[in-house]
Parts: sequence; C-alpha cells; structure tokens
Amino acid sequence: MLTTKKECVAMLLAGGQGTRLGVLTKDVAKPAVPFGGKYRIIDFPISNTINSGIDTIGVLTQYQPFELNQYIGNGQPWDLDRLNGGAFVLPPYQRGKSGEWYKGTANAIYQNINFIDRYDPDYVLILSGDHIYKMDYAEMLAFHKQKNADCTIAVLEVSLEEASRFGIMNTNDDGSVYEFEEKPKKPKSTKASMGIYIFSWAKLRDYLIRDEENKSSSNDFGKNIIPDMLADGQKLFAYDFSGYWKDVGTISSLWEANMDLLHPESGLVINDRNWKIYARNIAYPPQYIGNGAFLDNSIVSEGCQIFGTVVNSVVYQGATVAKGAEIRDSIVMPNAVIGENARISHAIVGWNTVVGNNSVIGAPQDAPVKGEWNIAVVGPEMTLARNTVVREGEMIGR
Repeated sequence: MLTTKKECVAMLLAGGQGTRLGVLTKDVAKPAVPFGGKYRIIDFPISNTINSGIDTIGVLTQYQPFELNQYIGNGQPWDLDRLNGGAFVLPPYQRGKSGEWYKGTANAIYQNINFIDRYDPDYVLILSGDHIYKMDYAEMLAFHKQKNADCTIAVLEVSLEEASRFGIMNTNDDGSVYEFEEKPKKPKSTKASMGIYIFSWAKLRDYLIRDEENKSSSNDFGKNIIPDMLADGQKLFAYDFSGYWKDVGTISSLWEANMDLLHPESGLVINDRNWKIYARNIAYPPQYIGNGAFLDNSIVSEGCQIFGTVVNSVVYQGATVAKGAEIRDSIVMPNAVIGENARISHAIVGWNTVVGNNSVIGAPQDAPVKGEWNIAVVGPEMTLARNTVVREGEMIGR
C-alpha cells in the first residue's frame, strides 16, 4: 500500500474494560458507552483529532471490541474515510494462529510499530479513549516543537487534596519535567497528567523496543517509558491545559459529566460550531413533546417521545417517557422506556431498558458523599416489572 508521510499520527487507546462502570460495560468497552444524549465517549478524542488537523488515527481495541469496531467503521462521520490516512481499528497483533493481548499501554503501541512506521511520522500523539474534553492538539504539537522536546505531557492543575489521585509532574520554571510521581502521598506540585502524550517518534520507537525486551517491565507509559526517559536525561515538558476535562471511569463521574452539559459554566459545551463533536448516529425522527409534558433545563435528543416530566436530565435518542413519569437529575440512555408514574432520580437507566409503571429508581440527593454521588443504575437491555424499587447507589443488570 502506497502511503504519504504524515507529520503526526494519533494512537487512541480504547481497549479498557471499565470495570468501575459495572453493568454499563459488561458487554461493551468503556469508550463505546453512550454520552450526552447522542454521542459515545470515544467521539470526543476522535473529534479532537480531526479538528486539530490530524487525519491518521489508530484506534487500539481489546475488551468487547465488536460494537466499538462497528461504530468506528471507516471513520466517515469524523471525516476520516480517506485514501491516505483515516481511521484504523487495531486489535491485538496476530502472530500466526494466535494473538497476544495488549499487556499495557506501551505494549499496545509497541505491537503497532509497523502501522506507525507505514506513515514515517515525525511525531506520535498518544490518547486515551475514556475522557470527556475538547482540546486542540495542534497547539500542543507546536509547543512540543518549540521546546524541541522528546516527550510532551498534557497536564491539568488540580487541587492539592486531589493531587494524590493522579500522576504528578514536577517541573522547572521553563516547564521541563524533572520528576514524575505516581499518586504521591505528599505531592510537590498540582500538575496532574491527563494521559495525553506527544513523542518524537524516533525516540519513542527506541524506548518501546527497549521496554519490550525488559521482562520485568509493566509495559506502561506512566510506570516505565516516562520514568526511563527521565532517568536517561531526555527532554520532557509539561503542557498546561486549562479547559474542561473529566475521566468518566466511575458511575459518579459519568453522571457528573452528563449533568455538566446542563450547566454551561462547567466549561463543557457541545454546541460549539467552531469545535464540533462528531458521532455516528441512526437517523431518528424529531422528538415529540406531548400535551401536559414538562421540561426544564434538560437535553432531549432526537426521536424521543416525552409525555411526563423531565427536569435537569439528559434523555438520549429514541427514549420514551410515559404520562405521569418524573425524571429528575438523571440519565436515560438510547431507546429506554420509562413507564407511567415511574419516579427516576439521581439515576442512570441503560439503553433499550424498560422501566415498569409506578417503579422508583434512585432517590434525591443534595450533595456527594466523600466526592461520590450514590447513583442508582439499571443496566442495558433490562425489563423491570411494575412497582420495582432500585435504591440509591444500587446497581442491577442482566
């Protein structure tokens, strides 16, 4: 295959199981989980990539890959169906009749060295598929080149109390990294790694090969590649990012990110015409709001039929809210049906689930407990009998 040299190739790590999302990721990978009324989580990093002018992206899948593979397809919704470049789904590399699971983030890239080499890039952008944010990677790449860096790591300022939950970059005045600490008990700075890296490819390629030869390595960027580069005196820089960013790896954070869409002051705005979030969507008819329905501060996507009350909630494509039902501070995923007089509060209802009449899912909450909301979760493809009760913080699924 003839290819044209690319300045930068993006590699998107999308194989995570997402165990903390429970029943929502039993049959799909975390990046494929619906988000924001009409998107999937993975739509954000893919849209960021094409909006940043990077048109070649490898999507590395592993856990429950079928739906994600089908969703990405040829990349057409993101303008990535190209003759040279585009979107490529990259499962674990097959050797003969057997395959080898990706052992870590660095090993996943190592297994795809040949794919990257095909485009002979100067730089490689490493991304995670389970974060919600909008970011111009072209600006980060310009910073990387200006600093003549071997590796640039995007960082976000967090509070000192939160810093112990992250990988922390300790930097000099010029932004160069002199130390990396993974979840330090006594952090020296508040620059948290976002798991977004730009490497000069020739340099990273050598470190990936060396790391693979080290049988004691965890084959991970944070645990191995970055510490090794620091130890060798390579040029590592922190790139400060100040926009909205959230790791939606827990039920509480997934719920929070959806709720942030209802409050523009959060910084998460998806109707920005200058930075569109693209998605592969089924063609639904317009939503219908029936007589007597009540809506307030909510996102209601196309194809929905609303006959009840929806307040401060996100209702995804094709969902139905029956007469007398009340949904407050909740997420109702695609094609779910909420029966008559049901009460949904601080809850997530999975896709294609039917909630019976007079059921009660979740309960009102004033504030999170130790940073976590007690969100009730009903998994996808469920049918709940009438009068079912799912208490706050409870999770049920198939």
